[in-house]
Amino acid sequence: MAGRTAAADSKLLDEEARVAALQRYRIVDTPREESFDKITALVRDILQVPICAVTLIDKDRQWLKSIQGLEGDQTPREIAFCDHTIRAREPLVVSDAMADDRFSSNPLVVGDPGIRSYAGVPLCSPDGYNLGSLCAVDTAPREFTAAQIAILDKFAELVVDEMELRTIAQRDYLTGASSRRAFTELARKLLDRFARDNRPSSLILFDLDHFKRINDRFGHSCGDEVLKAVAASCEGVLRSNDMLGRLGGEEFGILLPELDANGACVIAERLRLHISATRFDWAPDLAVTASFGVSSLRAGASVESWLRLTDEALYRAKGQGRDQTVHAEDVADRAAAY
Repeated sequence: MAGRTAAADSKLLDEEARVAALQRYRIVDTPREESFDKITALVRDILQVPICAVTLIDKDRQWLKSIQGLEGDQTPREIAFCDHTIRAREPLVVSDAMADDRFSSNPLVVGDPGIRSYAGVPLCSPDGYNLGSLCAVDTAPREFTAAQIAILDKFAELVVDEMELRTIAQRDYLTGASSRRAFTELARKLLDRFARDNRPSSLILFDLDHFKRINDRFGHSCGDEVLKAVAASCEGVLRSNDMLGRLGGEEFGILLPELDANGACVIAERLRLHISATRFDWAPDLAVTASFGVSSLRAGASVESWLRLTDEALYRAKGQGRDQTVHAEDVADRAAAY
């Protein structure tokens, strides 16, 4: 960590960019995973501490991706030792929290779990942002040796590697869009949030029209270029918290948190026009279009029923001549009329 440049160190002060970097991993609020639990279990055994955790510092909370020795999955950020760890490149070591002015009155020290000593190594992303820490915690004062800190540092690198591998597994290799697995995971989160807080979300599904003809005429490598261009075009329209997913072949999906039916249809139409305006040097006469289905989240929906409802709207858009947007409510209204 000693070789960090001044430019990299300036990222310690850019909190907005740091939180954005964390959000790109789409890892906060995900279930426990064996790969991370194995690391914290090993560190606890090797360093002989009662508590070990992989923590991620979100905007206003500390979230625990993995923890050994305690229950729970988050704490307020203002009382988190790891919030201090992410402010520097070097490990944070506290031999006796009761003798440290920064922590002596901390609720985690004077109350449960009674933290007395702490060693944490920042989890630094490849682009230089400290996202959280791998930490070892004891309920008695202790001195952590240089060798123990070096071990913690090596395991912290493994944690970041696991985060990177997890991200790769959630991305489509060709377009960079989210994988179907990651897309479904976020859809379930939005369903849970809707059930809990009644916060709106919408879903867009779209297919490229007559894509087989493109492959047949120009070859699959050119078809791949079309898919990449379409994904890039979408990313230029979508908000930072929207998710573009490649669900298979030439089918894409978009999850739109905090957006109702009207807003989702506006986005879908904007995307449709962007795609139809895309041009390719290798085929100036090629016109690519897409058909869109849109639906907003409803009470009692499941991921499967939400996708099915939106797919019905997409099917209607294709049946009506393609290169258009149909909302699921339009489909329901027409069905009710007969």
